[in-house]
Amino acid sequence: MASSVRSIRSGALGALLLIAAGSGCVHWPSPVNPALEAAARRDGPIAVSDALEALIEAGQDAPADREFAYETVKGNREDSAAAAFGRAAITGRLVQHQALRGAHLVREVERNALRSRELDPTFRDGAATRLLGTLYVAAPATFLAEGDSERGLALLEGLVTKNPARLDNHLRLAEAYLALGDPAPAEPSLCRCRDSRGALRRDERLLLDRLLSQAAPLRCPAPASDVDVAAPGE
Repeated sequence: MASSVRSIRSGALGALLLIAAGSGCVHWPSPVNPALEAAARRDGPIAVSDALEALIEAGQDAPADREFAYETVKGNREDSAAAAFGRAAITGRLVQHQALRGAHLVREVERNALRSRELDPTFRDGAATRLLGTLYVAAPATFLAEGDSERGLALLEGLVTKNPARLDNHLRLAEAYLALGDPAPAEPSLCRCRDSRGALRRDERLLLDRLLSQAAPLRCPAPASDVDVAAPGE
């Protein structure tokens, strides 16, 4: 059981590190998507993060795009919730690509996400909290400065309680429960995400499919037609 939980946690770290970049011009040897290069030239970290996320959503991102985005963001010093989250998100996407080679960057993700949350915990409906919660559950404690799985789970539970209409809150909470080897409390969130699968991003649908394959057969109630569901980003 312990080995299977470690395997799930390792997979969750890859799936999560659920996630912009700074201004300035970076010369890159590999082809980079023109939309990402344009955002890096004229906009700040969150705009570049959004450009990278759009490529990921469309399935058009390449490793060079994530590496380029990180190079443009790593020297950025803008101290705002948006910029700090953008740096955390882009660094997380690079860690996702590099796996263990990017483990040394996990604390950088944590530091920027913490700063974003400190400056404005309401930014994008708790985006930094969502990232931190997932990170704290998925990443080994030795990679982190101050978080752990218990704190991560509490952060995600708090988001679902505060804003239960957001599907990505439910998706990340279900991911956390399964990563910790506790599938029963994940079921309500998995049911909600499955019933509204079309409202999820492409990469989130892929994550949901993976989680459903790990979970026991669900016993979901019939979906309520009068419940409003907020898709990620709304």
